[in-house]
Amino acid sequence: MSLSWHVNGRFDSGDRFVQDGCIDDLSGAVHACVHLEGVTLGDVRAEMPLETSETDRIFMNGYQTWTFSPEYTRHSSIRGLHGTPSAAVSHFSLDRYGDYHFVPYLDRSGILHGFSWMTVRSGDHFRLIGSLDERPGYTIFTYDAKMNFLYLKRDCMDVKCTGDFHAFDLFFAEGTQQEVYDAWFAAMGIHERTDEKLFGYSSWYNRYQDISEAAIMQDLAGCETILKEGDLFQIDDGWEPFIGDWLEENRGKFPQGMKSAAERIHASGFKAGLWLAPFVAEENSELYKKHPDWLLKINGEPWKLGCNWSGFYSLDIDHPEVQQYLKDVFSRVFDEWGFDLVKLDFLYGAAPFGTTEESRAGRMYRAWEMLRELCGDHLILGCGTPVMPAFGYADYCRISCDVTLDWNDKLHMRIIHRERPSTRQAIINTINRFGINGRAHLNDPDVFFLRTENCSLNAKQKELLAMTGALLGGIWLTSDDPSSYTEEMKQDYRRYRYISEHARNISLHYGERPEIAYELDGTRRSFVLNFR
Repeated sequence: MSLSWHVNGRFDSGDRFVQDGCIDDLSGAVHACVHLEGVTLGDVRAEMPLETSETDRIFMNGYQTWTFSPEYTRHSSIRGLHGTPSAAVSHFSLDRYGDYHFVPYLDRSGILHGFSWMTVRSGDHFRLIGSLDERPGYTIFTYDAKMNFLYLKRDCMDVKCTGDFHAFDLFFAEGTQQEVYDAWFAAMGIHERTDEKLFGYSSWYNRYQDISEAAIMQDLAGCETILKEGDLFQIDDGWEPFIGDWLEENRGKFPQGMKSAAERIHASGFKAGLWLAPFVAEENSELYKKHPDWLLKINGEPWKLGCNWSGFYSLDIDHPEVQQYLKDVFSRVFDEWGFDLVKLDFLYGAAPFGTTEESRAGRMYRAWEMLRELCGDHLILGCGTPVMPAFGYADYCRISCDVTLDWNDKLHMRIIHRERPSTRQAIINTINRFGINGRAHLNDPDVFFLRTENCSLNAKQKELLAMTGALLGGIWLTSDDPSSYTEEMKQDYRRYRYISEHARNISLHYGERPEIAYELDGTRRSFVLNFR
């Protein structure tokens, strides 16, 4: 088996540049590198035979953390926005949440695509193909099961390059899930920033934006009855006046201010967390109204990222005033208000496009480097980010879409993009991205629920959500107000948490019914993943 690669482009003179090559030994790290002198890149691609069987399961990592990323069969297809009315796509900017504006969706049986890495699983045996470095451009895999061929594309169109250009840096491994992921991360030289599992509370999945100082303090008092010292108490979206106006405090909601809120969280013995979306601004914000020049322009128009809030847009991370503004924001959050952790959301807004100087992925890496510098040693929980650029930068990172208060959201929501909220899809992502947990960062599987009010999940669904997060994640939060817990709920919380704190040698196994195997108190146990 061999991989053929091709680099096409144009010199400044207009003459065409073409170079091809072949790699015969596809094991471990392999590299396709060319030396360029003033070449504007065009099509950079590769192809290789890849046979799969009827029983194999194919994982294609989705573009960003919210993107639904199940295992497929060789007859599966990925629908994308097909079937969603074009008027709705345009009105709600549904094509801006994922890769739809730059990756074609064929919606054809046996055609699958993904980003940065993929696996083919036969039982508990894995074949992994992963990128070693995405800075030159995302590695986009497209598998054609009918042809038994894998096609690779480097997302670097129109980037001008002088010097050594890494067309592809790939890693091939076979073995157990642990073996292939250990080998891949060792080859990349990437490791997690922290191994401290984090427990606690987030305000989002109960109150959503309808929060206030009184409501937060009520939940804080409830958390004092169940959480432990050093746990996280996170104030999510809704504290700010509008998305983008991070230097302003909403005194109507928080009359004593955010510094007071952080102090009261600390007085309860918890880490104080705060939600921000640093690279975006909504239409109703003062930032959007007063600083239109701060917005990222594509073809002369601000790039709209989606329909949340009043509609929101990308900021230009290269604008000096945007950079200074973000320095001021994080200085206030950490130095003045005293928060310990920031949940940074909608991060894909930093890099919807590349430039002639850098790829889309290179820009996303630079955004993460900026965030790491701005936050210093403070903890970052990343969310809504292209997946691989967060490796080694985020302390904790979401690896799923948002959960919902039901199993799979409303019927009309199921026809929109792959990034839509869904408890079912969040659990599936938690399972399929388990391989990067404790290697790239600690995975955030999103929250679990024990409450009965304002939640329609049944008991088995709640258990599946709680146990997959407890065993396969690195941060385990609830949005419940624990003051409403019955004694039985408190016992459930303590039981799940004990498992999460003390389970060792965790692994996934795929038999007739997939299960999570783990060791607890010297005994080997398992939890069956039953989606029925």
